[in-house]
Amino acid sequence: MKYLLGLGVVAGALVLSYLELGGAHTLIIALALLGIALVAAAGSELLLRRPLSLSDQLAVTIALVLAPLLIALAIFCVLMFVSNKDAILVGVIALLSGVAGVAVATRLAGALNRDVARIRDGLLAVGAGERELELEVSSATELRQLCEATVAMQTLLLREEAARDQAESARRHLVAAASHDLRTPITSLQLLAEAIDDEVVDGPLRRDYVRRMLTHIHALSALIDDLFELARLEAGDITWTLEQVSVDQLLAETVDAMQADAEHKGVAVRTQLPGGSCHARANPEKLQRVLFNLIQNAIRHSPADGTVVVRAERLSEMIEVEVADSGSGISAADRERVFETFYRGSGDEARNSDGAGLGLSVARAIIDAHGGRIWLPDSEVGTRVRFSVRAAG
Repeated sequence: MKYLLGLGVVAGALVLSYLELGGAHTLIIALALLGIALVAAAGSELLLRRPLSLSDQLAVTIALVLAPLLIALAIFCVLMFVSNKDAILVGVIALLSGVAGVAVATRLAGALNRDVARIRDGLLAVGAGERELELEVSSATELRQLCEATVAMQTLLLREEAARDQAESARRHLVAAASHDLRTPITSLQLLAEAIDDEVVDGPLRRDYVRRMLTHIHALSALIDDLFELARLEAGDITWTLEQVSVDQLLAETVDAMQADAEHKGVAVRTQLPGGSCHARANPEKLQRVLFNLIQNAIRHSPADGTVVVRAERLSEMIEVEVADSGSGISAADRERVFETFYRGSGDEARNSDGAGLGLSVARAIIDAHGGRIWLPDSEVGTRVRFSVRAAG
């Protein structure tokens, strides 16, 4: 009601000015216009409180606008015009103008109603699961913006549903793969333990069974550690700190620790270290975990008498480390998926591998947490895995 009071103050000022200019007739006209304005304002206030359709609201608005104008015109004709012909002519002109205004308003209202109905039907379709929505409106700019927002919402829902389906598929794959990789060693452990418990084996064979059991236990422990590490990294639960790490020293220590496995497989492991100091900003334990995974994969997939080369170099603000093997390489179909959790590849060698398919996934998660990246450069022979971390200093 504040704007009504303001309107009354403005109208009162007009009344005073008209009184100075034109006497009683002016006072009557001003009071009539003020009364009409107050009635129209009160009508619009009531209009906003009632749940009317756009067409009904437009019709009432036209009536509130047109009726006061006709009343004001009648007052002017009675008080100001001396000729009935002039009064009738003005009345006809006003009536024709009103009819034209109603026609235009009705056409606009029809377009608004159609556009609102399209948007309403589109929202209902989205709610019912429709994701191929096409909306076009031609009336008000605000409705076009609402239409664009509706289409954008539909596109966002489509992307979110695709991401949800992908995450659900990955979860099912993870559960299935983890179940398989856990079931195999557990089944072997059960059979070996039952044979020992039943005293079916003794002497050297019993010791061999115990050795096999320890191998499966180590495999289970490594798998559980990888799963736990991967879950923490993907959840953003990173509590380790970064420090200055000597890359050449870390590479030398890691390669030395892997020499026993390499010699058992008949694979030669060499290092190519940069001259001078080469320091990275990293967590030494996690970075060594990446190196262990990559070198272990390289040894596993290299033939007897094969070679594995571990090299490092500094490029601008980054240090890049590469592990290259002389194995059969990775097919083009598998290159995009080798960093996926539990993915072993499509070849027979990959499927028969003892690995759980977590090594590269854990390596990628650790390198991502360091702000670096890991990828497969092109290689004519074998496989090259390269990662980068930020240099220190």
